[in-house]
Amino acid sequence: MDELDALRRMRTELTREEDPDTLAARIGWRPGNEPRTPAPARSRARPRFTFPLVSVAVAGAVAAGAVAVLALPQDTVPGEGGRSVTPARGTPTRGTPARGDVLLVAATNAEKRTTGKYWHTSRVEGKIYAVGASAADHYKVESRVRYGAWTDRNGRATLSNEDLPFRPWTVEDRRKWEAAGSPGVIEFPTPEGTGVLFMRPSGAQAPHVRKDRDVKRFLGLTPRQLADLPTGPEELRNALLDLEENWHAYSPDARKEPMRALRGEARVRALSDAAGTLLATAPAPPKVRAAAFRMLAALPGVTAGGEAADPLGRTGTVISLPLETTVPLGLYTAPKQLGTYRRQWIIDPEKGTLLAVQDLVAKPPSGSRRLPTGDDGRPRSLKAAEQPDRFHRPGELSMYEVYEVTEWTDTEPG
Repeated sequence: MDELDALRRMRTELTREEDPDTLAARIGWRPGNEPRTPAPARSRARPRFTFPLVSVAVAGAVAAGAVAVLALPQDTVPGEGGRSVTPARGTPTRGTPARGDVLLVAATNAEKRTTGKYWHTSRVEGKIYAVGASAADHYKVESRVRYGAWTDRNGRATLSNEDLPFRPWTVEDRRKWEAAGSPGVIEFPTPEGTGVLFMRPSGAQAPHVRKDRDVKRFLGLTPRQLADLPTGPEELRNALLDLEENWHAYSPDARKEPMRALRGEARVRALSDAAGTLLATAPAPPKVRAAAFRMLAALPGVTAGGEAADPLGRTGTVISLPLETTVPLGLYTAPKQLGTYRRQWIIDPEKGTLLAVQDLVAKPPSGSRRLPTGDDGRPRSLKAAEQPDRFHRPGELSMYEVYEVTEWTDTEPG
């Protein structure tokens, strides 16, 4: 173990023994005590990782969702010019706890939470699509899907999914959509072909509920194996590094290997994705969830910003992750992104919960890139004109996952 690892271990070991209220007092943190960074009003984002027509569903890194929580009607567009708030960027402002302290406060509060018969989660995946022929003449539309899960301690789950109404992203986007005649069917380009969005009228849409016949696994582990994970941050990290999976965002061959084989940014990406799974979707006990926060606090390049609102309007603290790509791990054999993105978590330190994961455009899509030859033997390429976020500006939201519910409960599936 090198000196840096020793210091990290000493810091997390000391914090694990410290009372949450004592820790909060020591670092000067209290709910509402953080400086609020004014953020430009923006559409209430919820990235969805599915293309409606071509079925490019991205399951992956985080969370599962419930049936009825804060469903905004299609004609509700809060705020002046949009639904979401741009998170504060960069290093913590004066008076804001440092990254590690915020995450350690979240850890001590996560550890206080109770368990129950079911791990109940509800997440909304959202994606923002550009509709139109040019940057000067287009509007954006938000697609959303809600996923719910009640998983018992044996890994048996009741699952639900619900398509939510598509809607213009901001007030200005709604004006442009209405000026275009309020079309009910909208087409837009994707790398897989033409995508279609159906702008259904607002109203209740019955979710599809089903029982999963298979034992659910998270990071390849059953709920019982999750319960046996170490509760110390270094020990948890070592346990996760031994897990075998395809940990690459893209690779010529989808082979499984231990996470320990990764180096540098690739290892940080895999560990942060694993931490997100433990905090959002996996039925991990409170002490393991606390260890995930503490492990994240020790990862290089993770930074805390100021306050921001998540896509549901809940205020939290921004945690930025140093990722080279946000392409889902193990999903593609060739990357389908031409732009670059910044990944942010929004956490609630007071409750010890992960509120949302969102990807913001860093560099908009441009140019083109060759892809491997298709099954028909023809050459293929990826073009900026085929990117759903081709007209996004830097800092604008491209996609997100928001976690409406992440809790242990004794309530039976609804």
